[in-house]
Amino acid sequence: MADFICRERKLIIEADGGQHNESISDSRRDKKLLAEGYRVLRLWNNDVLRNQDGVVQTILAALRTE
Repeated sequence: MADFICRERKLIIEADGGQHNESISDSRRDKKLLAEGYRVLRLWNNDVLRNQDGVVQTILAALRTE
């Protein structure tokens, strides 16, 4: 299950904690989602909590580069 999904733009956003660092299961899941036409944007929880402006800019940049 994704943290956030925009089906219209085929963008999935994941807010990850340290346990996701170099996660093999996340990598496999991302490959499956990519094969289904989705883009996966992974953001660190700390950035989501402490750098909202940067997070918004990152999401907007991802939406501009379809």
